[in-house]
Amino acid sequence: MSLSTWTARTARTKFRCTLILAPLLAGVTACGANAKSLSDQPYDALEHLSFGGAGGVAEVDPDAPLKISAKAAGARITDVEAVDAAGRPLAGELSADGRAWASSDLLTAGADYTVRVSTENGDGEPGRGEHAFRTAGSQADRVDVTFGPDQGTYGVGQPITAELSEEVSGQRERALVEAALRVTSEPEVTGAWHWVDDKELHYRPKDYWPADTRITVSSQLEGMAIADGLRGGRADAVELRTGERLEAVADISTHTMTVYQDGEEVRTLPITTGKEGFRTRNGKKVVLGQEPNVRMTGTSIGIPAGSAESYDMDVQWATRLTWSGEYVHGAPWSAASHGSANVSHGCTGMSTENAQWLFDLLKPGDVVEHVNGDGEDMAAFGNGFGDWNLSWDEWLAGSALQQEGDDHAQPASGRARPSV
Repeated sequence: MSLSTWTARTARTKFRCTLILAPLLAGVTACGANAKSLSDQPYDALEHLSFGGAGGVAEVDPDAPLKISAKAAGARITDVEAVDAAGRPLAGELSADGRAWASSDLLTAGADYTVRVSTENGDGEPGRGEHAFRTAGSQADRVDVTFGPDQGTYGVGQPITAELSEEVSGQRERALVEAALRVTSEPEVTGAWHWVDDKELHYRPKDYWPADTRITVSSQLEGMAIADGLRGGRADAVELRTGERLEAVADISTHTMTVYQDGEEVRTLPITTGKEGFRTRNGKKVVLGQEPNVRMTGTSIGIPAGSAESYDMDVQWATRLTWSGEYVHGAPWSAASHGSANVSHGCTGMSTENAQWLFDLLKPGDVVEHVNGDGEDMAAFGNGFGDWNLSWDEWLAGSALQQEGDDHAQPASGRARPSV
């Protein structure tokens, strides 16, 4: 092509562009009189959509999938957003031709839903449709949840528990349940649930709760489909708070217990712990409760009555650490050994005055740790709250939301009588 020919064609192109630009400036599109302006609102597509069993029915069957289809010729569905009143989304899939959408998860029973559908008609015009409905109840078995502890103020080591009325064992099902159990706190902390067994979960932060933390525990499980024939049930929310940070560290080898308040050492007490054959467990233990007076017997921990190790006595100022009977308490009968020898049957003994002082200071949820002993390690579960003896990685390994599987759960055992 010669330079003169290219110049002429360029001039004609510029001239045509000028003719098109003029009507654009006058408010007329260059694509034709039938085109829609980008500022136009989407048309109301509700009458062009069918909601299957959810259309015009008083209460929708939660065990049937939600199905939405485009009725108008040439129309297609471009997006569907379905959520219940609690904000839980309903997953679904759109057909390849965009003519239909169906939920892939079951609806929550007894819930109000809002569905927002985006469409496009045969001319490419966008539409919007919104539909609301309520689901009926379900005859499925229900997983009720009981949270613990009871409402109140606890120490910074207090785990939260969730007891389920039905067993949940599958990884997917556990993840659904776990995600619906909510723990919020002020200040915020990093924490996670851990499955102890098929019916019990514990929640703890990565580190101890901060002092003066407000905690709310609740469930969004009610009505949710967990598995075939199994749905979420009721759960009463619990509000808790933590007090000041109190920790007691008992050094079994030096026969002393050092007490810390908000990180500051406040007192060191002479103690005695378990002797040979009755060694006190090593590890962190959360205070379970306190009894000003408790009767302790050797037969309750398997010691034959009348044997050399047999005992039956009333004990004062007893702070309980395990369900199997390990306490911190007053032990005036072993005063000569306090600070020098371990002579008990597993409990931590001290003077009556020191035991009362510690009893008045501590509360459920505070942490007592035993170190440098020859006894077995405190179990994480089943004999009280040994949750803090697991590392954070070990703790997360018991979360269905964190791991593909959960082979770390341990069964809980029953309660036993105390030792001394």
